This record gives sequence, structure tokens and C-alpha cells, in this order.
Amino acid sequence: MSPIKKEVINFFIDHKAEILKGWTDQLSPSDANFTKEQIIDHGLQVFEKFIEGFHLPQTDLDPYVQEEAYRIAKKRLEAETNIGEFVYNLNLGRSEVLKHLGGLSSEWADLQRIINKINFFFDKFTYYTVSHYSHMKDQIIKEKEQYIDSHHEDRLSLLGKMTSSFVHEFRNPLTSINGFIQLLKADNPNLSYLDIISTELDQLNFRISQFLLLSKKSAVMTEKTSFSLNELITEALAFLYPRILEVNVTIIKNLEEEFEMMGWKEEFRQVLINIIFNAIDVLSTRAADPQIWIDTTLQSSSFCLTITNNGDKIPEEILSSIFEPFVTSKKDGTGLGLFICNEIVEKHGGKLTCHSTDESTSFIITLPAK
Repeated sequence: MSPIKKEVINFFIDHKAEILKGWTDQLSPSDANFTKEQIIDHGLQVFEKFIEGFHLPQTDLDPYVQEEAYRIAKKRLEAETNIGEFVYNLNLGRSEVLKHLGGLSSEWADLQRIINKINFFFDKFTYYTVSHYSHMKDQIIKEKEQYIDSHHEDRLSLLGKMTSSFVHEFRNPLTSINGFIQLLKADNPNLSYLDIISTELDQLNFRISQFLLLSKKSAVMTEKTSFSLNELITEALAFLYPRILEVNVTIIKNLEEEFEMMGWKEEFRQVLINIIFNAIDVLSTRAADPQIWIDTTLQSSSFCLTITNNGDKIPEEILSSIFEPFVTSKKDGTGLGLFICNEIVEKHGGKLTCHSTDESTSFIITLPAK
């Protein structure tokens, strides 16, 4: 050991009590999880490590500081304390150590090397403590997020299974009721309210089909078929006719091209019914001339179906996330209808978009021409 290094170590040992007193008098005990005595004890441990570090060559000092800093960081994290307080107190210790260097009889060049080593120790201690503390904190947050995500997915999966089960339980008696309604119609053709009951059952069955599509089970049970989109539009309008009549909506069709699709007919029927039904719902509050335009255009590479209504503009904050689940502007809406529509259109290789202005709102379905 060089005479200068030995002199510095002996100097700090001789002045240990004085330096520690000056340091501990300034220590911040603001953290409720550590008492003043514990903070002083931590300061004493760091000072002991500081003196031991002076024995080491520069190459060995870095891993030595890192090991101790990691230990302190772990202790601070387990105590759920603020790392900022530790950094503040550590720098108080640096200042106190540097303040006492005037008592050394070393030359300026030697003194500068001593100051550099002191700064190296405290800088490295601060860096390793804070970085390791932050890393461990990030890991805890990440694990918590993964835990939450995992349980959220499990709950959604369970909810999907429960929904599918309940929906099937509801559909079975509805099928029986509908069958008996048809028998009553055959025996009593003049009972008009049977048509109303039948229509309401169809509407209920439509809502049940939406939940089945959401549970993803209906797609597994059916195969793709070829069907005419124009005929499907006509069927959807016939299904919605009572509601169209009630709101007094004018339907304007411009079906330029016949378009055969290969896909799941009932699912795509749900898309058309849902979008048109939503449009009728919006127009039910319009005082005069409620209208819906249904246009189709066949181009070289794509087929475009546009359903437009002259109802109120969709607010921007909703428009940007309109196809996400549980997003709705309706007071009693579920926010699942357009989400399901988007899922079905994408499953058919298409794209569903929405454009809304003060004059009109359009839902555009773009499908591959093939």
C-alpha cells in the first residue's frame, strides 16, 4: 500500500466519529418506514464500506461497490421506501467527507486523485443502487400486470363459456315457442297479434345470435356457403320491416351489381341487420325525412357496400374507437354490436369503416372482389 493511501485511510479512521456526526446530524428521516436510528445505521454501513474500498485498486472497486449497492437497493425495496431519500442522504455523506479533506497534508495532485476516488465511490454507489432498485420495481410491476392480464383473460374465457351456455339454454325454449306460434297461426289466421309475437321472437332470437357470435362457437358449427349479397340485403330489410315502418324511414337502394359471396351467410346477415338497425335507431329521434341509403359498387379488386343514414353525427371521441367492445353512444346500448360486425367482416377478409359528418353517417364494408 502506498504511503499516501495509508495516510488517507488512517485519516478517515481517525476522523470517523467527527465525519459521521456531521453526516448523521443532516440525515433526512422523512421516510416513515425507517427510523432515525436505522438511517444512521445505514450511513455507518456505507461509511465502513467507503473506508474498506480505499484498500482496493480501482479495477476491483467497481464490483465491490455494486455488490453493496444491490444489497441496499433490495433492503430499500423490501421496506417500500423512497429511493430518492437514500440518494439525498448518500450525497450528504459525500459532502461531509470532502469537507474534511482539508486536514490532509497531501500535495494537490495527490489530493485530486483522492477526491476522484471519493467521487467514483459515491457516484457508482448512487448509480448501482438506483438502477437496481428501479429494475426490481419494474419487475414487480411487470409481474403484477402479467398476473392481472392472465386473470382477466381467464375471466373473459369463463364469461364466454357461461354466455354461450346461457344463450343455448334460452334459444331452446324460444324455438319451441316459435313452433307453437306457427301452429296457432295456421289455426287462427286472423289473429294479428300472433304476427307481433312472432316478430318479437325473431328480434330476441337475433340478439341471442349476437351473443353466440361473440362466444365464437357458432362459427365452428357451420361451414362456408355461397350466397347473394343483394338477396341478403333484401332479407335483412324484410326482417327489419316492422321497425322501419314504426320509425317511418325511407330506404333508398342502389344495388348496381350482383355479388356472390363465399362465407357464413347467417353471420353476414347479422352484420347487415345490426348496422341497419342501428341506423333506424338513430333516425327514430329525427323529426323529418329520416332516410337510409344502401349502395353497392363492384370494382376490379374489391366490392363495396355502403349503408348511410342522415341522422346525428357520431362524436369524435366515440368514432375513433367505435369498433371496440363496450363502446356505445346509446343510453341502453351494450357496445357489442359493431364490435361483432367488425369481427365478422374481418373474418370474411374484408374491412369495416365508419365516416360521420353533420349531414350523414356511413358504414362502409369493403370485400375482396373474388
